[in-house]
Amino acid sequence: MDSAANGTGVDFARVRADFTLPTHFPAAALTEAERAVAAGPRGSRADATGIPLVTIDPPGAKDLDQAVHLERRGDGYRVHYAIADMGSFVDPGGALDAVVRERGQTIYLPDGNVPLHPTVLSEGAASLLPDQRSPAALWTIDLDGAAEPVSASVRRAWVRSVAQFDYETVQSDIDAGRAHPSVALLPELGALRRALAIKRGAVELQLPEQEVEQNGDGWGLALRPRTAVDAWNAEISLLTGMCAAQIMLDARIGVLRTLPTADDSAVEWLRRSAAALGIEWPRETSTAQLLAALDPSSPAALALFMDATRLLRGAGYTVFDGELPEVSTHAGIAASYAHVTAPLRRLVDRFGTEICLAVCAGEPVPAWVREALPLLPALMESSDTIAAKVDRACLDQVEAWVLHDRVGAEFDAVVLRAEATTAEIFVATPPVLARCAGEGLKEGQTIRVRLTATDPDRRRVTFEHA
Repeated sequence: MDSAANGTGVDFARVRADFTLPTHFPAAALTEAERAVAAGPRGSRADATGIPLVTIDPPGAKDLDQAVHLERRGDGYRVHYAIADMGSFVDPGGALDAVVRERGQTIYLPDGNVPLHPTVLSEGAASLLPDQRSPAALWTIDLDGAAEPVSASVRRAWVRSVAQFDYETVQSDIDAGRAHPSVALLPELGALRRALAIKRGAVELQLPEQEVEQNGDGWGLALRPRTAVDAWNAEISLLTGMCAAQIMLDARIGVLRTLPTADDSAVEWLRRSAAALGIEWPRETSTAQLLAALDPSSPAALALFMDATRLLRGAGYTVFDGELPEVSTHAGIAASYAHVTAPLRRLVDRFGTEICLAVCAGEPVPAWVREALPLLPALMESSDTIAAKVDRACLDQVEAWVLHDRVGAEFDAVVLRAEATTAEIFVATPPVLARCAGEGLKEGQTIRVRLTATDPDRRRVTFEHA
């Protein structure tokens, strides 16, 4: 068999070519980045290197955007959340700024990423690497005993991360009772924030998350385990984004991540879907409460999560300057929200952070930020689309490689979404999302399927109901 057919000894160069992903930075942009590193970050800043911040990221990550420290404050809590200060390195209107606007965000592929910024910045001087004195936008958020924010502010500071962790390490340390002091409160605070999210009506879909992993000389598929630490850590990031959004709304200038609330007919449609799947949904139970209570390993729950994706369509970026926008909330989060926590990897965060820094300092929002605001939605939506397509193409490619020598084999699958003569299915081993031919299939049904064809060149696999 051709080794390329099963993913042995190959990479994702064709995916890069198909989506015309950049392979290098223009010389002028690299020169600006190197000059910025040599000169150091602009502006004065407080010394907060005494706060023992830590980072939590995937194993091996070098572009570290966030570092956290949690502590008690009376009956409540204080969150210190340091965010990489990319705004102090990029010259507005310069060559680097231009190419970063064109890229929009870092694109991640299994064999390496296509970075938003040159790595001398994103994996070096601007990254919150451990034991490095780093410039940051340091958020200080005070919460009451119920974990509701009572104050939030951000300032420029020097910080120092004392440790770099990954999610599984933090989870195992917490489970063993030896959590690092900086995140020892994460289970308590994260659980409180998650409970508030459900109370607000936040919708979380616990769908299987496929992950490509290197398997010797080839590639394989795995389900990414979602630890409790993933959810708790996400709540800290969401909290910061919600506080940033409120600062922007109070100042009447900003860029929000928005999603209109689904109308009543969409929720009633989901209720009918739940009934068809045999899931009891009391009238007094909200959508958020129902979805949070479901067992994600249940076939019926998986199907309902897939159906619920229809409630979360139409997300976008909303800018405003003077007049408040008609839609200022994100229905999935059930609150106003802004991207500010990943400026190394996402363009819009640099601008949102600059707005919050200016407002909290009592200074005017920089003119270059105001001028860029109307451009950001189109730039981000374009890069979001490319990132999603590249991610799906990589998964489709590996599915075709992994299954190439198994045509004719049968697998157990869950029907996630059914139509008249076809369905979207989830095969657990290996973890594959695919289309399956078959009539009369029902959502939430566990069926036997047969692999009928694979096409690594077109990144396709096809199944039929066995």
